[in-house]
Amino acid sequence: MTTIDKTQIRNASTVIVLRDRMTTPRILMGQRGANAAFMPNKFVFPGGAVDAGDHTIPLASTLLSPNDTRLAEDGEPHLGPALAAAAIRELFEETGQILGQQGNWPDAPPDWAQFASTGHRPHAAPLQFVFRALTPPGRPRRFDARFFLIDAQDIASDLDDFGSASDELSHLQWIALDDVRGFDMPFITEVVLAEIAARVTDPAPPASVPYFKNNDEESLFLRLRGHPMTD
Repeated sequence: MTTIDKTQIRNASTVIVLRDRMTTPRILMGQRGANAAFMPNKFVFPGGAVDAGDHTIPLASTLLSPNDTRLAEDGEPHLGPALAAAAIRELFEETGQILGQQGNWPDAPPDWAQFASTGHRPHAAPLQFVFRALTPPGRPRRFDARFFLIDAQDIASDLDDFGSASDELSHLQWIALDDVRGFDMPFITEVVLAEIAARVTDPAPPASVPYFKNNDEESLFLRLRGHPMTD
């Protein structure tokens, strides 16, 4: 008998912040708690699930091509802005770092009130879509995660100040790419880091985006190139 995995799959965004890419590249990571339901004790990038409110957030800047069309490929065609909003929100909540443009936002929803109080609006243009992975069946939680790379120079806040971060991630730190293998990370994080390391000095979008599609029938490795949605 075939076992059907009924775990809800949630869309999610993950943010890889790359610092000093041309000299001594480092990435921002933190450790999940021991009691976390998903990947306890692991060092991960900041990120999390898309919330319902993320679909209506007014972005100060939009995702740039080809990121927008690649996000739409093999997925919901209009999900890109919500994924971008979730990435910016989760980065701020978990690290206190601000990916924003200066501007007043007097009618910000409650989840964004603290972000808006810094005098910024969410800035999606620096987000570069570099990886996608669907959590395999059988896990307690499943996510269709899109990984975004940003350069630390696009951050509007003090890169070494994590005072506004929530307690979801501990031991927040900038880890040298040469040293990151010594940390306890999920397998998929190691795979993503290998992709980043291979093109760390090239700021252009990748030729295509890797997609590990672990659905209930089979596991596939695809490449997302951003075919027009009208194809």
